[in-house]
Amino acid sequence: QGKFTLLRDTRTDGSFLVHHFLSFYLRAGCKVCFVALLQSFSHYNIVAQKLGVSLAAAKERGQLVFLEGLKSCLDLLFGEEEQPGQPSPLGFLSTSDLRALFDFVRVSLTPVDGDSWKGPVLLVDDLSVLLSLGASPVAMLDFIHYCRVSVCCQLKGNVVVLVHSNEDSEDEENELVVTSLCHHSDLILWAEGLATGFCKDVHGQIKIIKRLSLQQAGEQDLIQIYQYKIQDRNVTFFARGLSAAVL
Repeated sequence: QGKFTLLRDTRTDGSFLVHHFLSFYLRAGCKVCFVALLQSFSHYNIVAQKLGVSLAAAKERGQLVFLEGLKSCLDLLFGEEEQPGQPSPLGFLSTSDLRALFDFVRVSLTPVDGDSWKGPVLLVDDLSVLLSLGASPVAMLDFIHYCRVSVCCQLKGNVVVLVHSNEDSEDEENELVVTSLCHHSDLILWAEGLATGFCKDVHGQIKIIKRLSLQQAGEQDLIQIYQYKIQDRNVTFFARGLSAAVL
């Protein structure tokens, strides 16, 4: 509880981590606010069904609050309102801050009488899209800061955020956001593509960084590196050099 987990991917697609955390927290009985900026609801629902979770059922029982960013952007740009009179969570398309999006998260995860969920969880896929939609790096970092204070500190919940990064990229704003988030994360799961290129038995490597230095000054961060292969319904992890391609 009270942890901020950063999912980072470089030269590969780290969305399998998002699907894992979404199904994991729903099965654990947590209240989840999912800010989905990359794919449609049907896409996430199809993958979740393979993992044994129904997002539609979770929405109906009030366990899952789903913000479909793609649809909301179109509705806002073409002047359509899902709920007339209610401010859109993506109101930053016409203003300069992400306050409306934070208010949406706060209201969605604040417990109400009769709630029996184990704990609130904010899941964002993927934060880098906000830059493409015109949000500034400072506004994005402010948004994450307020979400951490509200969800992690006040509600004793968890925040999980996916960002794309490319160390060779000329997108300085995105790299600034990624670097800043790394400094504030309790746990970093960094999925990377193989430097040697495509391999059918190894899809990439994941670096697990436990930020011990964030909890106690002078401590060294604990870093573990595994390779992985994505299968239809799960992901196989193994130590480097122990894949089927080598053995």
